[in-house]
This record gives sequence, structure tokens and C-alpha cells, in this order.
Amino acid sequence: MATTRKATTHWEGSLFEGQGEVTLESSGIGTYAVSWPSRAEQANGKTSPEELIAAAHSSCFSMAFSNGLTKAGTPPQSLDTSAEVTFVPGTGITGIHLTVRGVVPGIDNTAFVEAAENAKENCPVSQALAGTKITLDAALA
Repeated sequence: MATTRKATTHWEGSLFEGQGEVTLESSGIGTYAVSWPSRAEQANGKTSPEELIAAAHSSCFSMAFSNGLTKAGTPPQSLDTSAEVTFVPGTGITGIHLTVRGVVPGIDNTAFVEAAENAKENCPVSQALAGTKITLDAALA
């Protein structure tokens, strides 16, 4: 069964002086302030499209990785994943770097890295962002 998730943004003003709010509609868990300075300079308590992409990518990758490890007979005890999305004003998103550390009984580091690469290539968010260079640093904790 297909699912659809929804977020909305209300923006007021010009790009550089304006500001907005993005609301996570499907979950109802919150509304978050966004602005150009929070995107191109310091966050200052506001979010950005890149931070939201990082959240989506780190969680999707973790789910795909957990599923792959489990299907291989080595379910993870824990996975800690971060995603860093680099944004260059005037150029756009130039890359995403995933870092994962895991506790996975019964697996060696080589197999862990191979499974992580597979998850990086096949998680739906990675596939949606296929036009962006995605790098990975994976190791057992």
C-alpha cells in the first residue's frame, strides 16, 4: 500500500529578508521556523531544507540498513547514523555525507561496510537524491 506524507510551508517576504514556517502535517509533531540566514549562515534556532533532508536521509538509511542486516541473519543491536548535507549559496546542495556506527553481533567490519554501501545505494531517499554525490563512512562501534 502506498503512503503519502505532507509538509507545508508559509513564507512571508523576500528570500533574503523574509522568513517562514514549515509544518509537518502528516505527523502533526511541529511547526519549525525557516529563513535564508538559517540556511546559508548559522541555524540560530531555525531549520533549513538541508537539515530536513539530512533528517530524512539518516532515518531512511538506518531503516534500510537495519532491514538488510536482518535479512542477512545479523540484525543490528543499534545503529547511529548522521547525515551532513552541504549547501553552497548560488550553487545548491553539493553533497551528502552519511556516517554510521553500529553494534551488530556476528558480523565483521568488512561485511558491515558492504551492507552499509548497499543500504546507501538502495534506501528510497538515496534513490530520490541520486543526482547528489553521497559519501559514506561506516564502521562497527
